Amino acid sequence: MMTMHATGNREEWLAARRELLAEEKAHTRQGDELARKRMELPWVKVEKSYSFETGEGSVTLADLFRGRSQLLVQHFMLGPDAEAGCPACSAIADGLDGFATHLANHDVMVTAVARAPFAQLESYRERMGWRYPFVSSFGTDFNADFGVTFTKEQREAGVEYNYRREPAPSAPVKGGTIDRPGISAFVLQDGELFHTYSAYGRGLDGLWGAYQWLDRAPLGRNEQDFWWRRRDEYPV
Repeated sequence: MMTMHATGNREEWLAARRELLAEEKAHTRQGDELARKRMELPWVKVEKSYSFETGEGSVTLADLFRGRSQLLVQHFMLGPDAEAGCPACSAIADGLDGFATHLANHDVMVTAVARAPFAQLESYRERMGWRYPFVSSFGTDFNADFGVTFTKEQREAGVEYNYRREPAPSAPVKGGTIDRPGISAFVLQDGELFHTYSAYGRGLDGLWGAYQWLDRAPLGRNEQDFWWRRRDEYPV
C-alpha cells in the first residue's frame, strides 16, 4: 500500500529538517521568554485559611509545602460522587509521579488536591500506584476559589473558566457540581503565602508528558476522540 504522505530521499529530508530546526529553536526561545514572564507576574497574598485532610489529619495550605518554598497544586478531578478519577488527570499523574521526587529535591513540592473525601481519594491513589501526595479539600472553598469547581447554578448562569466568561448553556444543565482541570502555584516567603500562577484547559498540555512524545511521533496526536484511559483500563 502506497503512503499518502510526502516522501523523499535523505538529502531532501535533511534540508527540510534543518528548516524545521530553525523554527523549533525559535519556539524554544519563545518558551523561555514565556517562562520569564510567568515569573514576573505579581504575587497575590493568600489571606484565606484553607484546610485539607491527609493521612496525618487536617493540615493547612502552608503545611503542604513540606519545608519547601514553592508548591505546585494539581487540581485533580475526583469529586465525592465520582467512581474514579478523571482519565486525563490520571494520565498527567502517571508522568508527574515519576518526576515529583526530582522537583521536591529542587525546592518545589507537588501535591494533588481533589474534592473527594480523603479515604476515597487515597483508595484511588493506591489503585493507581502513585507516590506523590494527594490531599482532600472536601467541604472547603479551595477548588471554587481557584476556578476549577462549579455548582449547577453557576453553570446555568455561565461560568468564568480559563480567564474568560463562558456563556450560559442553551440546553438544560445536567448533574450537580463539577470539576475542571487546572494547576496553581504558590510560594512561601518570609512567613507569608502567595498565589503566583494558575493555568487551565489546554494550558496543561505542556505538563502532559504523553503529548510531548506524541507531538514527535509520525502521526502526531492523531486524536479523533478521547482516546486515553486510566492506565489499568487498557486491554493490554
